[in-house]
Amino acid sequence: MRKINTMRFGEIQEEDSKIVCFEHGLPAFEEEREFVIIPYDAESPYVFLQSVKTPELAFLMTMPFVFFPDYEFKLDDVVINELGIRTQEDLLVYSILTIPNEDIKEITANLLAPVVVNTTTMKAWQVVLEKSHYQTKHRLFPETADLAKGDNQ
Repeated sequence: MRKINTMRFGEIQEEDSKIVCFEHGLPAFEEEREFVIIPYDAESPYVFLQSVKTPELAFLMTMPFVFFPDYEFKLDDVVINELGIRTQEDLLVYSILTIPNEDIKEITANLLAPVVVNTTTMKAWQVVLEKSHYQTKHRLFPETADLAKGDNQ
């Protein structure tokens, strides 16, 4: 068991086998290589990607298929080999979320750079999709914006 200090959750303990390793770090956080995935709660589609090294560094994520059922992409051979992916069942895919101005209705998902985790090896990579129509800010709740616009008319 490893003790991990976090700003949001206090001190937690996690088994070494549950620590997710990003060999290349995350874009803009290349020195951050070890994280744990902490569920928001048992019923929630959200999780936190908490740094093992930096208590104040945690990213809110979700499985994009919950909100974007048509979301799809193909991993290249380099990622598949480096993560040691053997079957699709080994994979978990997450999107990092952004909540601008703490307004939950404005939350967006980064579909351009999914976080791919091999649950067997616990290796992960934030993959930047090339030649993709996806963006870094896809609204999770687009109907909220449409309803808000309709109320103002």
